[in-house]
Amino acid sequence: MRMIGVLVTLGIAATFLCGCSSVASSSNGAAGDKLEVVATTTQIGDFVRQVGGDPVDVHQVLQPNTDPHEYEPRPDDVRATAEAGLVFTNGDRLDYWMRKVVSEGGGDPKVVNLGESVPEKLSGESGGKEASKYDPHWWHDPRNAAAAVREIRDTLVAADPKHKATYDKNAGSYLKKVGTLDKSIQRCIGEIPADQRKVVTDHDAFGYFARRYGIKIVGAVIPSQSTQAQPSAGEVSHLTSLIERENVKAVFPERSINSKLAREIARQTGASADHTLYGDTLGPKNSSGGTYLKMEAANANAIVKGLTGGQQSCQISAA
Repeated sequence: MRMIGVLVTLGIAATFLCGCSSVASSSNGAAGDKLEVVATTTQIGDFVRQVGGDPVDVHQVLQPNTDPHEYEPRPDDVRATAEAGLVFTNGDRLDYWMRKVVSEGGGDPKVVNLGESVPEKLSGESGGKEASKYDPHWWHDPRNAAAAVREIRDTLVAADPKHKATYDKNAGSYLKKVGTLDKSIQRCIGEIPADQRKVVTDHDAFGYFARRYGIKIVGAVIPSQSTQAQPSAGEVSHLTSLIERENVKAVFPERSINSKLAREIARQTGASADHTLYGDTLGPKNSSGGTYLKMEAANANAIVKGLTGGQQSCQISAA
């Protein structure tokens, strides 16, 4: 950790010495005609780009298929934060490390915790450095995503009122798509009998999705809302018994987590592990989960296929 701090400090110093940063001339977070914004997660980065459009330059901290629980501050992120006018965070301790990045940057961005603006909250966990009062995976309920988009819109308008019309128009268009997504997932999953909607996931990241669409999460391979936890032999044995007793048809590995244990549990119980989910992050740009809309549509499709043995699918347009 000491070496990381040294590298970050050297990175900042090099930026100022080489004259390639414009912190002093862009204290309001504007680089030329663009508003400089930092987004911690892939989902938030997508939301800000959708709402901000051309007037906004977005620096996204986390990259696709990376684990936010394992992030360490990087010099590029610190420099971008030093120059930013706005920083959007997920909150609920998913990106607790961003406080250090803002501090190391030494700038004065407005930090907006989007987790505080969402209406549908689930209880979190107690204990551990990432413990939170609330489950941090709030975006898996599209109603929360819509609330976050509205908060982003209002924040951008306040910071850059001359582009209010652009932000209002972009947000309005995107909110309609989020609403359509929500209704489409409800309709698709609703075609499966309620008593057959039983799943096991890699870790406890899908509570919001499950509650919204009437899915029962029987258990998780990693019984925690953080991927840093490790299941004990007893917990794995208990989960195996639950899968068999509840007649769970599918275990769903996640794309950003090593799936070896999930697939082994599925093999032992006769459940399927053929369909993966996007949990903590989006996928690469051109993947099935390259945007928030695509990610949630892909998750719904994977769950429907897994629960029906591939007999049904959930084809949702996520343009």
